[in-house]
Formats: sequence, structure tokens, C-alpha cells
Amino acid sequence: MLVSEIMLQQTQVDRVVPYYGSFLGAFPTVSDCARARPADVVRLWSGLGYNRRALNLHRAAVVIVEAHGGVVPEDDRALRGLPGVGPYTARAIRSFAFGLNAATVDTNVVRVLARCVHGSPLTTGAAQELADRLVPAGQSWEFNQSMFDLGATVCTGSRPDCLRCPLRQQCRWRRRGLTEPDPWRASQSVKTQSRFAGSDRQGRGRLLTSLRTGTVGRDALAPACGWPDDGPRAERIAEDLVAEGFAEWTPGVNPVLQLR
Repeated sequence: MLVSEIMLQQTQVDRVVPYYGSFLGAFPTVSDCARARPADVVRLWSGLGYNRRALNLHRAAVVIVEAHGGVVPEDDRALRGLPGVGPYTARAIRSFAFGLNAATVDTNVVRVLARCVHGSPLTTGAAQELADRLVPAGQSWEFNQSMFDLGATVCTGSRPDCLRCPLRQQCRWRRRGLTEPDPWRASQSVKTQSRFAGSDRQGRGRLLTSLRTGTVGRDALAPACGWPDDGPRAERIAEDLVAEGFAEWTPGVNPVLQLR
């Protein structure tokens, strides 16, 4: 469950499925992942994006082995103490893996809550508080899956299908005639994704792709990042990868960058 939830952070299910199977095939237990080199985990992650998640997953496995006897904890505080596990991921694990009463709120759920239940804009925090009050005791799995599916397939962002909605009679926005503004679109929780093309994130991904297949010399950093005329920027990206634990410089007069 920990593996799937971290893979699903900012990534769609259809992209995650093949990586999930490959990952569990390579590291069937938490201990297997903890014993692996970070480079092995990062290489297996190739193509999934947001590579920091791979490093966090390896670090989380190490913590689970060292502090929790190799067993993923079910306590909220302990889960959020794991690298890469925030409030949402901790709640998802507690609900789907352990069956505990925890509401999970993503963009789809905020949309349903803002339109149908609240009838006005909601911040993510306010939506979480509302969902916590609504989740039925002992049925968090059913509640969360229903809310996910409702927001993803019926109460969609562009064309809500109110005639198919099981909550159409209770929906506050529909009872107002679907008048503008849309409570969801006016919510503070709706954010736009920053531009990827030309970003540092794109350069990081390119450099990591090169490192997965070998080493990169200092003079080759800029081309590897896709910025052949911007050496200082590529140097900064390389040093960030070293500082974050992705890579390291080999010793010697002419060091090269390699995965840790």
C-alpha cells in the first residue's frame, strides 16, 4: 500500500500499474527495498517522473526496518514521520491498508464536497474537516472510494453529469440551478500546474536519465540537462542532486557524477 500510494502521488493509475508490478517484483518486502542501493530504486523508477519519490520510498523503507521492525505502522504520526509521507498519503494508508476511519481528500473529493455538500468554495483544509465529519465509522474504504469515483466519473470538472449523480437531489449547487461561480472552481484548493518545458524539473529528469545508464562528467552536465549553453545552471542541478542524496561525485582529479 505504501508503494502504490507514493507512486500515485501526482501520477495517474494507468501509468503506475506496470511500475508497481515491477517494483514489487524487485523488492517484494520492505527489507528488500531497505537493503537495496538508492541507485537501484531510482533506476527502477525511470519514466515514472517526480524521482524524489523513489528516493523517499527507499528512505522510508530504511526507517520502517530500523524503527518499526520492518512493518509499516498504522499510527498517523508514525506514518507522517516517514520520508515522502504527508497527511493525505498517511490517511490513504490508514483507510485502505488498515481499514481505519480516515477520510482521504483529493481534487475530485474537494469538487464533490464544494458543489454538493457545502454549496460554496472550500479550501483543502476545510474540505478535509468536512470529509472527516462525513465518513461513516467502519466504512472509510467504501466512503473514500465512492467519493473518488463520483468526482472522477460523474461530478467532473468540465461537464458534471447531474442526471447520473446519486446525490443530485441533495446537491446544493444543483438546487441553485448550477449558477456561476462553480463552487469548486472558486475554491482555493484548485491550483494550476507550473510549466514543465524548460524548467529545472525537466533538466533534473534528463540528467537522472543519463545517470541511470552511466556516469556524467562535469563537462557533459549541460548537454545532459538539455541546456548546452547554460553550464552554471546544470552545475546547480547536479549539486542539488548530490545534496538530496540522488548522486555523488567519484573521487579523483577528474570526478564524474554517478547515482549513489
